[in-house]
Amino acid sequence: MKLATIWVDGEPHAAAVQQQRLVPIGRPGGDLGELVRAGVTAADMAALVAGAKHHVPLDAAQFLAPVLRPGKAICVGLNYADHARESHFEPPTHPTLFLRSTTSLAAHASAVHRPSGDDSLDFEGEMVVVMGSGGRGIAAEDALGHVFGYAVGNDISVREFQFRSPQWTLGKNVDGTGPWGPWVVTADEVPAGGTGLQLQTRLNGELMQSANTRDMLFDVATIIASVSEAMTLEAGDILFTGTPAGVGLGRTPRRYMQPGDVVQVQIERIGVLRNTIAGA
Repeated sequence: MKLATIWVDGEPHAAAVQQQRLVPIGRPGGDLGELVRAGVTAADMAALVAGAKHHVPLDAAQFLAPVLRPGKAICVGLNYADHARESHFEPPTHPTLFLRSTTSLAAHASAVHRPSGDDSLDFEGEMVVVMGSGGRGIAAEDALGHVFGYAVGNDISVREFQFRSPQWTLGKNVDGTGPWGPWVVTADEVPAGGTGLQLQTRLNGELMQSANTRDMLFDVATIIASVSEAMTLEAGDILFTGTPAGVGLGRTPRRYMQPGDVVQVQIERIGVLRNTIAGA
């Protein structure tokens, strides 16, 4: 099942994707995150769809980030060996973790604004995990039972900000640079852990990244177990699972995004995330 958050009559509304339309479910003003936190299951949502009385054509929908304000947005760096090497790092022995603020997150089809005077805006296509239930000290063998679903993400980075210091926080948290969506595919509709899925990033139609999620150094279960060693995960939290090789930083000459560019990330069986680049 594909589930999203869209604008309906001037306010957010959770919705289910049904062929070429979106069917609003839940209460007006409530996002998908509200339903996930309430423990509403995919089966429950299917029942809500069956009882829905109106729909929005897919090509007319205005998408929001599926979970508008996740309690935590946790990202994994250097999670593909080839990307670690192109970034001049050794592949890590433990997940390299950092956080994104909610103001850095954005939606499918949103404009991503390059900071004034900057020319280092870089793409990073990734798979995103949405937690369905939380916990602390989650064992790897139990971790996938806590996953609600999977989405497409682009961990867009401002490299000049990122490498001002050893901490990456500034370059990973520019407002609106973390688009994800357009919807969440429930965990029952993809292989366990989202493994074995083709991931591709295109810039103005040119293929820039091509990899398979099976190549992640740390799989989804390991990431969840590692994070929950230290912090309590909660329903609606999201995890960006890392990007493969091919980013602009790793190219000669470097290839950064410019105003007017269109960047697209596609993950097999999940969907396509598309964003335009704009000036400051």
